Amino acid sequence: MRIFAARLANHFRRGANGCPRSRNFSSLTKKDDLTLEEEAERKIGWMLKLFFAGTASYVGYQFFPYMGDTLIQQSVSLLHVKDPLFKRIGASRLSRFAIDDERRMKVVELGGAQELLHMLGAAKDDKTRKEALKALAALSKSDEAANFLGSKGALSIVKSTPDSAEDSDISTYKSNILKKLDDKDPVSSN
Repeated sequence: MRIFAARLANHFRRGANGCPRSRNFSSLTKKDDLTLEEEAERKIGWMLKLFFAGTASYVGYQFFPYMGDTLIQQSVSLLHVKDPLFKRIGASRLSRFAIDDERRMKVVELGGAQELLHMLGAAKDDKTRKEALKALAALSKSDEAANFLGSKGALSIVKSTPDSAEDSDISTYKSNILKKLDDKDPVSSN
């Protein structure tokens, strides 16, 4: 009886030519089936790529808001820390950010120039002096920032900074700042 039921079910599942009946109702050929499958795979592939790109954009937006102005603010806030290492890191970042006048003035507006002057005046080692002078040299390339530094007494602070026998960069940065500030300060050049 089982054999008969299996043959009967098989007979009803298949058509006259031995192909499954569902194929009889389809107007597609095997070639069309492959084309549809390839197209579906391509569309799903693009959807997955867009999903991953969207996810990466969202994650990037969440993890990298620390770029731009926020990063400059964080660098200025590092100058407030008592540890000289963090002050050097903040000064180093500010010297790298000061690549155009807009960013230089942003550092000045956020109080970075004033903090760099305090850092330079209170520095006890050559590494800290070097990073402060490097950042001040980068800031002084802007005329507006140089005017601000001149008004805050940067000329006297930089002049009172001792030269280093081991690090010639300190005297280089110091001379660059003094030259820029002397050009801006007509009272001291007379």
